[in-house]
Amino acid sequence: MSESAIRIAALLPDVLGTYSDRGNVTVLSQRARWRGLQVEETVVLAGSTPPVDCDLYLLGGGEDAAQQYAAEWFRDHRQLGATLAERATTLAICAGLQVLGEWMQDSSGTRTAGAGILPLTTTAGTKRAVGEVVSECGMPGVGLLTGFENHMGRTTLAAGVAPLGRTLSGVGNGGADGGGDGVLTSTVVGTYMHGPVLARNPALADALLQTVTGEPLPPLDLPDQEAVRRIRLGDGAAARPRRGRLGAARRS
Repeated sequence: MSESAIRIAALLPDVLGTYSDRGNVTVLSQRARWRGLQVEETVVLAGSTPPVDCDLYLLGGGEDAAQQYAAEWFRDHRQLGATLAERATTLAICAGLQVLGEWMQDSSGTRTAGAGILPLTTTAGTKRAVGEVVSECGMPGVGLLTGFENHMGRTTLAAGVAPLGRTLSGVGNGGADGGGDGVLTSTVVGTYMHGPVLARNPALADALLQTVTGEPLPPLDLPDQEAVRRIRLGDGAAARPRRGRLGAARRS
């Protein structure tokens, strides 16, 4: 592989492939190429040995059985887990977010160990969260995020851990700490937003690319994209409001 290329890996799209979350790879790759950057994509299926030298890793959503399989898969590939925890940048959506946590507990009370990469836990709620979500992102310069959620999970972050955004409408994590969606650590961006989330939120895609390149990215002039984003934000603003406080979030 070229040392100058951005290396992006889609992890387990054959297991965690709900809601076209695989499209986030397409968004990242295209926005990089529009700026003249080289990109190399890798698809890591369940029967593959995952590479540990990629720059960006992506995980999508899935049902309970898929989550349990993915959690065991990560435990079998601990070197990949160390890469996600210590060096690379990862975008984890819904089930992917839960799998990277300490444990997940379903509606029957059965608890499954996660990959242990993120300081969070997830239990099953009593009511499915379905609908539009809007949050105020904790990453500098990203602004409002919009997406679609469909999950039963209620995720609680460990003390001192910041969500990706302060929830303005929708449920998001819906955990004991309340008021937030997803998680933001030095290496992982996690959210309950489908969409795919990066198609709806190009500023978040650019923030991930900038984290990898370490340099500011030139802006892209895409008026149609901005028009669609305004429509989506309008839809999300009509959802039920939530209030909360966003803890300090930073990426190192």
